[in-house]
Amino acid sequence: MPSPSWENLDAFLQLDEFAVTAIVTPAEGVSRSIVGIFDDPFLDAQLGEYRLDTSAPRFQSTEQALSGIKRGDGVTIDGVEYIALGGPKSDGTGMATLELVKQEAGGAAF
Repeated sequence: MPSPSWENLDAFLQLDEFAVTAIVTPAEGVSRSIVGIFDDPFLDAQLGEYRLDTSAPRFQSTEQALSGIKRGDGVTIDGVEYIALGGPKSDGTGMATLELVKQEAGGAAF
């Protein structure tokens, strides 16, 4: 679904505001820079005696900018390496979210 004509999403994603640059390194292909919004919320869920204590990093940008990213592609944000958990998920406004997992020191992420 194309974004409404009155919105300029590129003007919304300005580096001098709250956006950051991510370097996407696909398994096959050329690396590229994407401007977007990075968020790493903390999750603390409990079910009975089981407790999950983790984070859920994600990167949001335009659908067009995130197109072509697949599960396993590398994403570097502020010097920290992440792996894409899947392709971008569109929200229907022209923006999409890429769920990430932090790259472990040994190279394995998931």
